[in-house]
Amino acid sequence: MTKKTIWVIDDDPIYKIIMKKIIDKSNLFSSIKVFSNGKEAIIALNESLNNNNNIPDLILLDIEMPIMDGWGFMKEVAKINPEQLRTISIYISSSSIATEDKEKAKNNKYILGYMSKPIKLEDLVLISSN
Repeated sequence: MTKKTIWVIDDDPIYKIIMKKIIDKSNLFSSIKVFSNGKEAIIALNESLNNNNNIPDLILLDIEMPIMDGWGFMKEVAKINPEQLRTISIYISSSSIATEDKEKAKNNKYILGYMSKPIKLEDLVLISSN
């Protein structure tokens, strides 16, 4: 099985350290990129798509972040050619318990699921097999 590339978009430095350890432990990914906000990530995503290089297989996206939040990131994702996005799996990874966030995620055609933090190794294995 080919190892995948994962991006974690989250502003919490402790959570990013925990996720890196879980990702490393999973042994499923050849590459991990971490971004602190949606703006950094959307710039990197557009560059990756334009160069057809280092395109993520899986994105774990937080909602609440400075500069550009998860919903702002998804608004920018919607502007990208859908054909370019077909190999990218995006999951919300949030500590928000707001019903409206879960509904908004469910109604977004690019978001495959909503996972509550902290994400467990088993969850990561499950979503990476899709």
